[in-house]
Amino acid sequence: MTREGSLEAPKRLPIDWRNPDFYSEGSALKELGRIFDICHGCRRCVNLCNTFPHLFDLIDTGTTGELDGVEKGKYWEVVDQCYLCDMCFMTKCPYVPPHPWNVDFPHVMLRAKAVKYQKGKFTFRDKLLSSTDAVGKLASIPVVVQMVNAVNKTPVARNVMQSVLGIHKERHLPEYQSATFRKTAVGNQDFAVEDGANTPGKVAVFSTCYVNYNEPGIGHDLLKILEHNEIPTMIVEKEACCGMPKLELGALEEVAKLKEVNIPQLVKLAKQGYAILTAVPSCTLMFKQELPLLFPDDAEVKAVAEAMFDPFEYLMLRLRDGLLKTDFKQALGKVSYHIPCHLRVQNIGQKTRELLQMVPGTQVNTVERCSGHDGTWGVKTEFYDYSMKIGKPVFRQMAEQAPDYISSDCAIAGRHIAQGMGDAAPRKQHPLTLMRIAYGL
Repeated sequence: MTREGSLEAPKRLPIDWRNPDFYSEGSALKELGRIFDICHGCRRCVNLCNTFPHLFDLIDTGTTGELDGVEKGKYWEVVDQCYLCDMCFMTKCPYVPPHPWNVDFPHVMLRAKAVKYQKGKFTFRDKLLSSTDAVGKLASIPVVVQMVNAVNKTPVARNVMQSVLGIHKERHLPEYQSATFRKTAVGNQDFAVEDGANTPGKVAVFSTCYVNYNEPGIGHDLLKILEHNEIPTMIVEKEACCGMPKLELGALEEVAKLKEVNIPQLVKLAKQGYAILTAVPSCTLMFKQELPLLFPDDAEVKAVAEAMFDPFEYLMLRLRDGLLKTDFKQALGKVSYHIPCHLRVQNIGQKTRELLQMVPGTQVNTVERCSGHDGTWGVKTEFYDYSMKIGKPVFRQMAEQAPDYISSDCAIAGRHIAQGMGDAAPRKQHPLTLMRIAYGL
């Protein structure tokens, strides 16, 4: 992509979060002001999310019509609107590195969130929602799970959750499962390893918190697809949350602690020649991009990043190697497919769409726009209405052509889209589930 002032590709720079100045509120506000003033003069990103309209409204209604008319205390309102989707950096901004203006809007937002977190400016709700592994372990206990799922569907309880915790009463929440993915998943090693020019011939699956505790069926569908393609598969022996929810909160030391659990396990597999797959784009992105930027001198983090694949990225590379079966038995009809932001910014192309379109009798309507949910952001009372507003164009486009299925690589986005489409929403299935159906498994 050509950028004004540079013909070079966009480049992410390491995050200097260990530098004490990184947490200086004065220094952070100064950098926010520098970036905001550049954005004010450009305004290309006004239609991406609510962050930029909020910033521009503050400027336009200020005392001078310029950034100097905005109180610095109001900068934090802009920070709170950002959910680090990365789309401004990847698709809109002409001033990203290597441009000398060095605009990395998501990472200056991350710095501001880290400053807020270090100053204790977060709530119990924020900590709770970002502790996905801890909550999942508790909520999936056999007796507890029924109670949690019932409470999440009870209007009286949801009213209490909204008033006490700040979790919006109308947000559809995922159920928890006592038969978690890691409890029930079984890998296979019955096939001869066949490497391709582009792909290792064996896979390790990093289950992710969401697949493990909420929708284990997605993980099982991935295993069935790999087994059908005679790819030896194992489940990562030990794992913790990837750290993305903590990153979005600005809790960078907690991200580092999770990294110390995951990387030693994953680097062993990377060195043994495994491709590491996760079925949640945010988790894949965390290992591919964010951890390498946070720990740029860590060779083990780099090795894991190089071994990490999105499932459809891996499957399409296997196809390029001539090693993927295309013996599809079941047509999928019309599929409205949503590409989530954290998959788009991986710069791998539309691999999910490409593979789904290979299924005979399948028509794919692709929607390439942010759904507005983004992890825990759309769950929070103060952002719920914004999330539904941002998602409206997606809800409308997904309904076009009267699809048989709606689907998104991000299961949370898929749930959000189904809620936004209402009672008329077609059947929601993850793309991996659709592939399993197409194979007739």
